Amino acid sequence: MTTQDQIKDIVTRTEALYGYLDIERRRIELEEDEMRAAAPEFWSDAKRAETHMKKVKENKRWVQGYDQIKSAVDELQLAAEYLKEGIASEEELDQAYIAASKLIEQIELSNMLRREEDQLGAVLKIVAGAGGTEAQDWAQMLMRQYMRYCERHGYKVAISNLQDGDDAGIKTCTLTIEGDTVYGYLKSENGVHRLVRVSPYNAQGKRMTSFTSVFVTPLVDDSIEINIEPARLSWDTFRSGGAGGQNVNKVESGVRLRYMFKDPDTGVEEEILIENTETRDQPKNKENALRLLRSQLYDRELKRRMAEQAKIEAGKKKIEWGSQIRSYVMDDRRVKDHRTNYQTSNVQAVLDGEIDDFIKAYLMEFGDEA
Repeated sequence: MTTQDQIKDIVTRTEALYGYLDIERRRIELEEDEMRAAAPEFWSDAKRAETHMKKVKENKRWVQGYDQIKSAVDELQLAAEYLKEGIASEEELDQAYIAASKLIEQIELSNMLRREEDQLGAVLKIVAGAGGTEAQDWAQMLMRQYMRYCERHGYKVAISNLQDGDDAGIKTCTLTIEGDTVYGYLKSENGVHRLVRVSPYNAQGKRMTSFTSVFVTPLVDDSIEINIEPARLSWDTFRSGGAGGQNVNKVESGVRLRYMFKDPDTGVEEEILIENTETRDQPKNKENALRLLRSQLYDRELKRRMAEQAKIEAGKKKIEWGSQIRSYVMDDRRVKDHRTNYQTSNVQAVLDGEIDDFIKAYLMEFGDEA
């Protein structure tokens, strides 16, 4: 049964949220900005209008989120009063407490995502490791996991590039994911994911281990200035593979972008290669590929800034590209994150996209430095 101390804690956290989210200021700004947006000349400068509407959207998200919490807490307190009067049951009080707690935890977690890039969408790339069909099948399982996660949260997902496996699964895929704070949450998935299972592709029924890498970068938009040097850019076109469609394997709609990136500190050059087969429209695929390039360049600049600021002190745990972050052990019914030690026995739920608790554990431990 929900106690008075638990209710008091919920009320205290709600009052604290009102202060450190600066809800009163956001309400005033929201009202003023919405009035400006209603002016006839507002959309004459499209880029400025877009930036303005992002601010409106952000303030509205925080204000509406807080109002939902306040309403849920009021219902909780009312349920507690009704319980004393014999009108409500203990079960109803517990349900009201759970509902209010979930809303508060969600907004407290969102408040940890304060960096500029946290508010952006994400580009998520999955690459199968060595191991042939088994690793490629694991890569496809992860692709399904992230697509189900996005579906649960109402994020918009597009497959920018997909290369099928030799016999099953996929060799690699790139997903572009749009929505509020997508990168802030999914940056926790950066690294190597390990699968241990009795392989359906092994005739002897042996227990096998497979590795797949997941890379997550921010999906930049037009409000972020990224310098692309045309002289360092080149294009190839190719025929998109896949089943069906009159122009599959006939029209060179697929594009391959090559960009020679020069490190501003060391001067070392490195080729960035991006393929896009998202649509059958070559100009559209070029536009999408350029957006993915801008996202990669933005991500490199962010990492450069973090290195300069030395935010991760020596001796602390580091979350690095290529590090093994999570193990999925099928026959032991266990998924464990090696960074936070959070684990669950509900393997199927995780593979169905229920990874919120892993993300929460990561942000609670590494939110200040990630």
